[in-house]
Amino acid sequence: MVSIKDIAKKAGVSISTVSYALNGSSKVTDETSAKILAIARELNYVPNAAARTLKKRESKIVGVFLTDFKGDVYGELLDGMKEVCNAQGYDLIVCSGKQSHRMLPERMIDGAIILDQTFSSEELIQYADRNHRIVVLDRELDHPNINQVLLDNKAGATLATEYLVERGHKKIYVVTGPEGSYDSNQRMKAVKLVANRAEDVEWSEIPGNFKKSGGERAAEQIIQEYTGPAAVFCLNDDMAIGLCDRLADTEYRIGEHIHVIGFDNIELTRYMQPRLATIDYSKHKWGALAAEQLIKIISGEKVEHERIYVTLVEGESVGWG
Repeated sequence: MVSIKDIAKKAGVSISTVSYALNGSSKVTDETSAKILAIARELNYVPNAAARTLKKRESKIVGVFLTDFKGDVYGELLDGMKEVCNAQGYDLIVCSGKQSHRMLPERMIDGAIILDQTFSSEELIQYADRNHRIVVLDRELDHPNINQVLLDNKAGATLATEYLVERGHKKIYVVTGPEGSYDSNQRMKAVKLVANRAEDVEWSEIPGNFKKSGGERAAEQIIQEYTGPAAVFCLNDDMAIGLCDRLADTEYRIGEHIHVIGFDNIELTRYMQPRLATIDYSKHKWGALAAEQLIKIISGEKVEHERIYVTLVEGESVGWG
């Protein structure tokens, strides 16, 4: 790869003069600058972004780290992030997997938005201690260089379970998310609080995975155990869709024999028959706010933690018990 040393040697000038010319500095005459730029083009010189980042201590790039890319939630979330980043002069790159973690310590990005279980909280604290700027969407961490923009999972799960209880359901299944998921754990805490207050309600927990396959497997168990009307709270819409799809092949009807509520209000649920009851929030706003907070802390501004508001969307998938 051609370096500025090669350009300096051919032009017969110092390395610093080449650097000034390439960066458009007035410290170099127009004649010398034109000569250096011509040689750079002749040698097919490409600037070393990593070296420039080290020198300026910024890359104008923000990284968002995701455990997974599947699911309708991520598209709107990333769109909100991209919109804000681009408006503020930043580019957004999407990362996944353990190898991508090095982008933070190697300062290839100016900051990170984390929605990724492959990061341990201890690892993120270590990066924050080294002055890396981070926004987390999937955990609670107390550090001046870490901001939290969290979904109000407990409020959403409380709305969903109280909706089922208030409609008189006495047998309620809860299909959880994957083990270790912050969102799933927070939602389950709220479910258990409602369960402790609800009298004469039988609660059953089915392990899930936030994917349609988790809902399909839950449906199999519910079919095997079915003795009468039951309600199901799937901790996300993908599992609720999987459960409904599997039940469509049986004699059991949604909203009559089995009553279902989800969480996320993804676009597909609006076209389901019967309409799926679910918990709604703005994924676009969540992503936009995360990006806004990160850019502020990169700029040295003080910010407060934020929480994304949720609402209940009623649907015919939940009838009366």
